[in-house]
Amino acid sequence: MTGPLRDRIALVAGATRGAGRGIAAGLGEAGATVICTGRSSVHGRGGSDYDRPETIEETADLVTSLGGVGIAAQVDHLDSEQVRDLADLVRRDHGRLDILVNDLWGAERLKGEPAQWNTPIWEHDLAAGRRILDLGVTSHLITSHHLLPLLIERPGGLLVEITDGTAEFNADNYRISVFYDLAKVAVNRLAYSQGHELAPHGATAVALTPGWLRSEMMLDAYGVTEANWRDALRPDRPDEKPTAPAGFAESESPRYIGRAVAALAADPDRARWNQQSRTVADLAREYGFTDLDGRRPDTWAH
Repeated sequence: MTGPLRDRIALVAGATRGAGRGIAAGLGEAGATVICTGRSSVHGRGGSDYDRPETIEETADLVTSLGGVGIAAQVDHLDSEQVRDLADLVRRDHGRLDILVNDLWGAERLKGEPAQWNTPIWEHDLAAGRRILDLGVTSHLITSHHLLPLLIERPGGLLVEITDGTAEFNADNYRISVFYDLAKVAVNRLAYSQGHELAPHGATAVALTPGWLRSEMMLDAYGVTEANWRDALRPDRPDEKPTAPAGFAESESPRYIGRAVAALAADPDRARWNQQSRTVADLAREYGFTDLDGRRPDTWAH
């Protein structure tokens, strides 16, 4: 193993697909041992809200292929006992935890299609709204409760909370619905409040937002792959496939946010970011990394 994180133990909660898979891969590129958790496994969906083919085992294999050590662990992060058992497993098998990434979400379908956005709270399905908050906030709280005791045992630990929109942006912009808006604002605040509690232990918490992420679900929606994603911008697409808005030209592969987390973790002065809310593009400018194609896209600037 080589790379600046070859001696680090990381856990990416919600590593099955999307940003979580990209983060696990980015940490793998840097040589870390990455415990990849999620509900979708070769052993069954484990309660996943998505009927998707991706599994945590695929993510773990990707981590290993990139130079790290990938370990799959099927966990429902809304089940406190399962997360407690996960913490016990990490302690038993690794003795410590250096990096914890809370990338738990799973509510893409619950937020609805654009035509359903801006539905007022009194017309919104209450059960769906409460599920959004459980998936996007409660899961983070349960995970931190059980795993942060491991993170603070040695100085230098890093907690990264993944959300959509910085604290500054979300403070001035309504996001889709009351429930979605609250979930994304809350995760930024989680980094702030947990950073306050972690600082006396020499640990750091940062909220990080990608831009327009080319997740597996997003690529499927436009009928493209990572290899030909620019075809989604063509105005005369065949087979009635939708044309992406112009802003899609500034979209990001999931690896971009992975490289952001890896850069943070490798920075010996990462405590300077404690309690802050940042975009991937912010960190790309600071640390000099690029996306897979060598660009530094910045959705938020556009």
